[in-house]
Amino acid sequence: MHIEDLSRWTHEHRFDSGNAAAERGTRVVMWITAAMMVVEIAAGWWFNSMALLADGWHMSSHAVAIGLSAAAYALARRHAQDPRFAFGTWKIEILGGFASAIFLLGVAALMVVGSVERILSPAPIHYQEAIVVAVLGLVVNIVCALILGQAHHHGHDHGHGHGQGHDHGHGGHGHDHDEHGHHDLNLKSAYVHVIADAATSVLAIAALVGGWLWGWSWLDPLMGLVGAVLVGVWAKGLVVDTAKVLLDREMDHPVVEEIRGVVEGEGDAATGGSRITDLHVWRVGQGAYACALTVVTHDGALTPDVVRQRLAVHEEVVHSTIEIHHCPAHP
Repeated sequence: MHIEDLSRWTHEHRFDSGNAAAERGTRVVMWITAAMMVVEIAAGWWFNSMALLADGWHMSSHAVAIGLSAAAYALARRHAQDPRFAFGTWKIEILGGFASAIFLLGVAALMVVGSVERILSPAPIHYQEAIVVAVLGLVVNIVCALILGQAHHHGHDHGHGHGQGHDHGHGGHGHDHDEHGHHDLNLKSAYVHVIADAATSVLAIAALVGGWLWGWSWLDPLMGLVGAVLVGVWAKGLVVDTAKVLLDREMDHPVVEEIRGVVEGEGDAATGGSRITDLHVWRVGQGAYACALTVVTHDGALTPDVVRQRLAVHEEVVHSTIEIHHCPAHP
């Protein structure tokens, strides 16, 4: 990719319409979640339901975390044209997703503490009233999930408009970019928070119904523990996904082997082919990668421009730094 092409890519991808749709969606969901949080915490305290109270406090952390996701989009948009960000402001969004995941782990820990306290010190619960509030919370979570799902589809369609969903067939290296799992991790973090809320609402409803119909009061704090485990598992997965991007741990990504295959082809350095001796690949955007590589070759006609032309088959490689070492001709 030439300098003018890289400049064009950086300008187009600093903050596109997909990000704008995600920002609007997360902001709306944040306010809806905050309103429902107040209702659930008040109802859980008034009706003495640990499951409902845990869901309310859980939702409070989600309101903060989703707010962080919205703030990350706003900061990325505000600094989109700042030249100090070499590859744009995309990683601000990833940082927001990482912070949301850490919040989610904290919520899981608080849910465990609250549930254990309720097991040790049980108290009477107003089941019917608490069930009504829990059902309302579930409906709100479903609405929020639909809003974020719409934002995701908008961003996904926009990404296809930039050619990120093409199936290439050059040189036997055909692939579908979507197979590589290019996702908006900031939006995914907000979505995971909403889904976690929905799951804990379902568990709260089950616990309250069981206690109301059969007198199983122990089910309320038990469901709180089950919900904490689910939230913890989802949070761990999100921490791994976002941390991998922030730490540039991409050398196990399929695009790495694709770069090797395109540059090295069928030959090797000893028979007149080319061999990559040093390769670094890192992500610079949603479904976009940069690479730095050193090539040893016996091919006197091989130049960095030729290598870039070979790499052009993979549109997700948007920037490359290439060093060529020419070896003496083979006898």
